[in-house]
Amino acid sequence: MQVGNARYLTADHVPETAPVFPLAGALLLPGGQLPLNIFEPRYLEMFDHALRSNRLIGMVQPALNEPFEISPGITALARVGCLGRITSFAETGDGRYIASLSGVCRFRVMEEVKTSHPFRCVHISPFVSDLTAGDEENTVDRARLLNVFRAYLDANKLEADWDSVKRASNMTLVNSLSMMSPFGPAEKQALLEAQDLKTRAETLIAITEIHLARDYGDADTVLQ
Repeated sequence: MQVGNARYLTADHVPETAPVFPLAGALLLPGGQLPLNIFEPRYLEMFDHALRSNRLIGMVQPALNEPFEISPGITALARVGCLGRITSFAETGDGRYIASLSGVCRFRVMEEVKTSHPFRCVHISPFVSDLTAGDEENTVDRARLLNVFRAYLDANKLEADWDSVKRASNMTLVNSLSMMSPFGPAEKQALLEAQDLKTRAETLIAITEIHLARDYGDADTVLQ
């Protein structure tokens, strides 16, 4: 996996621990780009720390089934997140960073690490398959994916740059649509944890069809 100026090919190229940015509803996938507006002091310090070291930050949601505080002010984390590399950033002049994280690989949260930092760090176990992903392009039902995507746009009176959509690879298309989708934390976590690109595409299609049926009635009619 080539991300920015770095290559991550094996588990040895991924650190054993990483600072994490818990953010509900945020989804980063391998190869994807996630824009961030960083302004809280602890996350500004986390960002500076990452820039001084390996530029890696873990994006993870608060736990969905355990939304309790494991200690005052500290919420339990979801078990799976995605490691991202800082590939661009700018200082705003008012104390914020506008940054872009590029997805490297997913990881399992093994345990929290006690540090003197104000931000949280965890031991991680990377999804090595994300670093050595084979050719999954032909596993995606592209026609069905585009059909449900068009139906969603039409139902919400939205438009898309179809020339860019047609040029995009299946991996780029599936991961970009998953990250940009307006669905809730549970749906985003399901997309993150999908076993492979085919499963993620099928999950995205199913979630979109459910939302179309719920909001606009008969999904089959909307998808015609």
